[in-house]
Amino acid sequence: MRQIFYFLLCFIVFSCAAAKYKSTKINGVSFVAARDVIDQTHTQPIISINANAAAIMPFGFLKDVNHPKIIHNTDRQWFGETRAGAKQYIETLHKDQIEVMIKPQIWIWHGEFTGFLKMNSEADWKLLETSYTNFILEYAELAEELNVEVFCIGTELEEFVKNRPAYWHQLIKEIRTIYTGKLTYAANWDEFWTTPFWPELDYIGIDAYFPVSDMQTPTIEDCIKGWEKHKPGLKAFSEKLNRPIVFTEYGYRSVDYTGKEPWRYDRSMTSVNLTAQQNATQALFEAVWNEEWFAGGYLWKWFINHNDAGGLEDNQFTPQNKPVEQIIKTHYKNAL
Repeated sequence: MRQIFYFLLCFIVFSCAAAKYKSTKINGVSFVAARDVIDQTHTQPIISINANAAAIMPFGFLKDVNHPKIIHNTDRQWFGETRAGAKQYIETLHKDQIEVMIKPQIWIWHGEFTGFLKMNSEADWKLLETSYTNFILEYAELAEELNVEVFCIGTELEEFVKNRPAYWHQLIKEIRTIYTGKLTYAANWDEFWTTPFWPELDYIGIDAYFPVSDMQTPTIEDCIKGWEKHKPGLKAFSEKLNRPIVFTEYGYRSVDYTGKEPWRYDRSMTSVNLTAQQNATQALFEAVWNEEWFAGGYLWKWFINHNDAGGLEDNQFTPQNKPVEQIIKTHYKNAL
């Protein structure tokens, strides 16, 4: 009897340990900041597609790519873009057991690409660094206050990172003194190879707009073939750094040639191609999601007012009220 008792005890202990450390994929959405407070009517559609995580994106604003002062957390911003708004969103999501990544982002006037943010003098670089530190630490403090699961230290800031690596190493140290959760950075799909501070973070974060097909309406098979060009490098990079990869953004527009340059969002692309979006999304799930080096991702993008978002005439990224939404729902259900 004693042997049976010890066997059962060991079985329970090891089973609990296995359950505790079982890796769960991040089946996430990028929850777009809005003017209003949210409640469970806004989070229920996220639950309905079986998502278990959401990225919350407060914003700071710059006049141009050479301007050093970030304006943030002001009463001129939408509620969801501020600290108070981020807090309210996070608390509401946590009530529904949805894990959160805070992903502070910068918007440059006229939508200029943040990767080009670059100062023209040492004095301006110093001003930018001070301003960015104030911006990012405000949300690191919020992340710690609310026990947020993941904190993203920046999004697509290639020139800033390349030109000021010492600053970023020091910033990460400062963040670590405030925030005790998991850290990542959202590198652009062609930027992450040269990002110098991955060993200091917990996830390799990639905004995953990898080109996968040149077809007007890409097939699932063609997109899977396209992923085969990228997967060996991603796997090797993850193994080299001993860090899992998370797609801090992923997704496709419902437009012709959606797999050719998935990052494009200009209004010159006017077609609506729901099948292209479906096939490219299904291919990403089949090609990448079950890989051991892959931790999951945050779908770009999800609006809080679900009934008014997307639809069959919409050619933007959101999957809401489009056929691709069912593909995401099915996959997220099976990918936990």
